[in-house]
Amino acid sequence: MGCSSCGTGGKVAGCKSNGGCSTGGCNRMNVHDWLSNLPFSDPSGSCKIVEITFNNGSRKDFFRNTTVHVFEKGDLVAVEGVSGFDVGTINITGEIVRLQMKKRNADETDPDIKKVLRRATDKDIEIWQQNKDREKEALIRARAIARQLNLEMKLTEVEIQADGRKATFFYIADDRVDFRELIKVYAKEFRVKVEMRQIGARQEAAKVGGIGSCGRELCCSTWLTDFKSVNTTAARYQNLSINQSKLSGQCGRLKCCLNYELDIYLDALQHFPDNADTLQVQKGTAILIKKDIFKNLMWYTLPDSNKQYPLTIERVRKIKQANDHNQVPDELEAVDVTTQKPKEVEPEFVDVVGQISLRSLERAEKKKRHHHHQQKEQPRQGGGGQQQQKDHSRQGQQQKEQSRQGGGQQQQQHRRDNRPNDKKGGGDRRPNQPRNQQRDDRGKKD
Repeated sequence: MGCSSCGTGGKVAGCKSNGGCSTGGCNRMNVHDWLSNLPFSDPSGSCKIVEITFNNGSRKDFFRNTTVHVFEKGDLVAVEGVSGFDVGTINITGEIVRLQMKKRNADETDPDIKKVLRRATDKDIEIWQQNKDREKEALIRARAIARQLNLEMKLTEVEIQADGRKATFFYIADDRVDFRELIKVYAKEFRVKVEMRQIGARQEAAKVGGIGSCGRELCCSTWLTDFKSVNTTAARYQNLSINQSKLSGQCGRLKCCLNYELDIYLDALQHFPDNADTLQVQKGTAILIKKDIFKNLMWYTLPDSNKQYPLTIERVRKIKQANDHNQVPDELEAVDVTTQKPKEVEPEFVDVVGQISLRSLERAEKKKRHHHHQQKEQPRQGGGGQQQQKDHSRQGQQQKEQSRQGGGQQQQQHRRDNRPNDKKGGGDRRPNQPRNQQRDDRGKKD
């Protein structure tokens, strides 16, 4: 599984290790050469075979180094391919290659081992990158063609050789597939030599990569190379619930890690009595539910009851011997599995010096906070008093202006009332009364 920070353009955005992450995230199936710093007495007898990875570690193979170059891990080299050359990355060199070949049952003297041609030149790398960019489009087109031919198969990956003369199509199928017509269509469509290779679900998960339920990268995509068969018997020995969703991995098969601790469980179960699945007591037949290898207990249940009874190995053997002699014990004599662990008392504060108390420190802290709070409130209150003074002065000015306006209005009204009568109209003329009406009033008086 590649790093989330690494880009596809060959440049690293986050880790700055240029594809050589120490954790192996940028290169699946990464191997640490723990023999690289050990001196050897006979340098001429060192291993001339190197292990090279292709397609970011999804495929590995051994090649013979017939050149005069001394390669190191991470070097790009050109190797023999099918009617051309291919470009891969050096994974391991030296004596550790012999250990890897022994693990895979490969012979160092085999004449069919292909050779390393040279260091990859700039031209080789450029052609290799161009053909690698074609793989995604080729995979999409290949899936569409297989669907048109109604073939029950799933294409998972397409790997094109560095020189572009050969393409390997990896597929998954439950049954046998007749892909003779498919190969002709692929050869005509992509103009390459076609090789079909069938893989399993676990190999597909190794190529795709991912994170398991344990929170780490999948074992098959990091270090696991050989896949052993896994069945539900391993889960039963470990007292695991037969739940398909919990026991299955990313590939849809049973998890490979079920075999990791199986040997330990088998060794521990040898101390438990055999043929003790049922026990006869006065209350009925007790049926075995599970075995606890950590506490050396065997759990039984009685008919017409949901209660579980834990029994020691010695008690089970005694009951089994009694049943063999046609004797039926009265009870199972279950043990008490409740924890007798005492409760931990939280340590209290102890005044060792006798001069410092937490209460006094708390009081001093409260006083400081109160004093600091008062200092902050004083400038706020002072600002409020000035504001009130300003408000009072504004109110006084408004009152003065109102009084001035009111006095002017009274003076104007007084002037109107004391204004002299009209010369022609006489003294009893009313200010707002018309003159004609005033004349009529005088005639009536006369």
